[in-house]
Amino acid sequence: MSTNHNDIKAGGAMPPAAVVATVKVWDPFVRVFHWSLASLFLIAYLTGDEIEKVHIAAGYTIGGLVILRIVWGFVGPNHARFVNFVRSPGVVMAYMRDVALLRARRYIGHNPAGGAMIVALLVMLAATAATGFLITTDAFWGIRWVKEVHEVFANLTVGLVVLHVLGVVVASFEHQENLVTAMITGRKWPM
Repeated sequence: MSTNHNDIKAGGAMPPAAVVATVKVWDPFVRVFHWSLASLFLIAYLTGDEIEKVHIAAGYTIGGLVILRIVWGFVGPNHARFVNFVRSPGVVMAYMRDVALLRARRYIGHNPAGGAMIVALLVMLAATAATGFLITTDAFWGIRWVKEVHEVFANLTVGLVVLHVLGVVVASFEHQENLVTAMITGRKWPM
């Protein structure tokens, strides 16, 4: 069955599922990375000083995942590559203005705000993992300021996660599509 894609763009709403076939957007690595990272960060944050072995193991795994995602941002498929979703601050701010006015353009991959959030989360998670690693070394063992910086980075990451979830809710509402489901299945309705 053929669909007039101009009708989709003009109305902004997704037609019935029987009318439009979905397209592959998120590859398996991006999806597994996303949900693994979310789970591991929650585990690391909740265990903190209470269950140190679990906290450290989750932190090291997060550090490894961040490295893999950075590599994947250069060699992965189209929608996983940084070049396809990292935009200038001006483009991000213009997009955010359009979101506030409920006229933001829909993107098949990450929108400009989503791209900025990915970069911010990767930087913050890398900083959290790096300072966490430093705490385990002889040179920084027991140094209070390193632990405090680690905790600040972790708490800033929580703030970014909250903003990320809010952004997903707003974009899902504005474009009438379930972005959580898309990150599970890897598929979205076409442009």
